[in-house]
Amino acid sequence: MTKSIRYYFGKGVSKTLSGVLKVLPTGGKSLPGLFFIKLSGWDSVKELSENQVEKGSILITGTNGKTTTTTMMIDLFSIDSKLSSSVGNNTVFALTTSLLDNPGEIGVFEYGIRDIKHGLPDTVSTYINPKCVVYTNISREHTQVAGVKNPFEDYLKAKTLLSKAVKDGMIITNADDPNTTYIGLNKEKDNNHIIYYGFNLESLNDIFDGATVKCPKCGKQLEYSKYYMNQRGLYSCTCGFKRPKPDVELTRFEEQDGKWLIQIKGNTYNYQTKENIPIDTTFKVPPFGIHNLYNILCAVTTYASFTPVPENIEENVTNYYNNLKMEILPPGRFEIIPFEGKTVGVGQGDNGDALKVNLLLMNSYIDDTLEFIYTTPDANEEEIFEDHKDAIEKLNPNKLVVLPGRTSIEAAQEYYNQIQEEFTSEFYPLEFDFETRINKIIDLVRKSDCKYVIITGCGEEIDLWEGIKKKLKK
Repeated sequence: MTKSIRYYFGKGVSKTLSGVLKVLPTGGKSLPGLFFIKLSGWDSVKELSENQVEKGSILITGTNGKTTTTTMMIDLFSIDSKLSSSVGNNTVFALTTSLLDNPGEIGVFEYGIRDIKHGLPDTVSTYINPKCVVYTNISREHTQVAGVKNPFEDYLKAKTLLSKAVKDGMIITNADDPNTTYIGLNKEKDNNHIIYYGFNLESLNDIFDGATVKCPKCGKQLEYSKYYMNQRGLYSCTCGFKRPKPDVELTRFEEQDGKWLIQIKGNTYNYQTKENIPIDTTFKVPPFGIHNLYNILCAVTTYASFTPVPENIEENVTNYYNNLKMEILPPGRFEIIPFEGKTVGVGQGDNGDALKVNLLLMNSYIDDTLEFIYTTPDANEEEIFEDHKDAIEKLNPNKLVVLPGRTSIEAAQEYYNQIQEEFTSEFYPLEFDFETRINKIIDLVRKSDCKYVIITGCGEEIDLWEGIKKKLKK
């Protein structure tokens, strides 16, 4: 079978399969892509990418913020372009299925990677052939794969390889994160345009102890003059490596009338027009949480750098964000909810970074006693617990209640034993049944003597967190 015949045969069969699977509960996200690759070969993936996406694809990866950032990008690019797009891709097969289903002028695809073996980032980079790779941040959360701890160096390498094949293209990366900055610096040699985004805010400081971060260039400990959030901040090293000045900055952030006023300014290079584009836009959004400021900044920077219609950037960005709703955030998002005279903060915090940003938002409300209802990680997730423990100690609640967040009650008991003596505390060894845990949490909130209650930690997004929020609101 010739290459062309194989390509069209594989494409026809796989698209038919995709259409059939969409009516099933599972949706068949990966199977059509797998069939296409088996029938047509790896080289046909590159041909598919070029045929289905006219002006080039963008891949978004990182440790946190991928889904929210990608969703915002899809909304912004859809204003003036037809898209091939998808969120939640973790395999090349799912990504190939997205290409099969949705031809467009521009491709916008989330791509999660935890290791090289499962994510195949160098293969994706070669055959999807993106014109732009976007990095949100890279930290040690999510380094565990299938119950096995993945060394951070290997995790970082996996993320780095996603942009391996990008030449004469763009890398858009977080200047406040030393790991993503180093990726950008190393991609300059391939004649790429490196666009850095970051904060320029005097008023914003992390309330938690600064992370100890090694220089990605020489391995020495970085020095920070300011922390924004975990490893993100203003850093430098004696070897000469330092945080670059961002091309696009978030320069203003203040609360006004229950919303957050945000200003984004800078100059970026636009890939489609090959010209430098100034941007200065101000808008208001709901109080999503500090981490979502990075997601907004990343999405705006990418849109300005890749849209084929740059003359409408500021108008489109302003209109979009002024009308943004909380529903843009994925299931399990952290929310502040009034409940029977108390103020309750509730949402998923299944890694150190996520839990800290929940606490940062909650901290802005607290002016009285606080109870912390903490749902623990599972067995073999000690690194997550250590990050959680540091954050809980810094917040210093008046009372700590601990429940299993995952399957293992034994692991939850071990984590509780490590922290119980520091606080007035209680432990409830509840079985792995979400309705049981939800009802117990609601009962604990109702009986709490504290004016403020925060509920966060590990747990399934919809089953646990959306269930708690639904009952609190009801």
